[in-house]
Amino acid sequence: MIEESEVIDYFDRIARGWDLRTVRNEAVISFILDHAGIREGADILDVACGTGILIPDYLKRGAASITGIDISPNMIAEAEKKFSLPRVQFLCEPAETAEPGKRYDVIMVYNALPHFKDPQVLIAHLSSLLKPGGTLTIAHGLSRSAINKHHAGMNPHLSAELMPVEELAGLFSEFLEVIFKVSDDQMYQVVGRKRSAQI
Repeated sequence: MIEESEVIDYFDRIARGWDLRTVRNEAVISFILDHAGIREGADILDVACGTGILIPDYLKRGAASITGIDISPNMIAEAEKKFSLPRVQFLCEPAETAEPGKRYDVIMVYNALPHFKDPQVLIAHLSSLLKPGGTLTIAHGLSRSAINKHHAGMNPHLSAELMPVEELAGLFSEFLEVIFKVSDDQMYQVVGRKRSAQI
């Protein structure tokens, strides 16, 4: 069972060197962002943003505003050192209960799902933060098997197994229209859209 306090402690400890450990597959990231709907003028919520790994990508694509949220104070502190732009802000609080005071065109959860205690609770709350027609994306820049192998030796209070993509799509479908899903040897992604009639 995931313990939030242990997740915070773990990521606080590794925040300073996080960027040096990050590996980017640019083609996969571009594919994920395309299907997530990252586009000019979008208001974006980056959940479990860490040090802001994807924020330069959002900026290049012309995002109108970017809100990064993370439960690790040290991750947020590192992100704030890198980005001091009026259209970029950060919140240090749990994504499952956050009320940032606005609604978003795109919500992204990148390389983070195994660290959330209850994915259904997460998806339900994030869906409520979308504008009508907005999209929620949960994605990983590696295959499901690679992610699970990476977390296999980790403290069980820090991460859980990444579920099959069909199972995640099933959770999405309770709240959103699933418009894209993929799980292959390079990546993992589910995208859901909030129907225009939903509030």
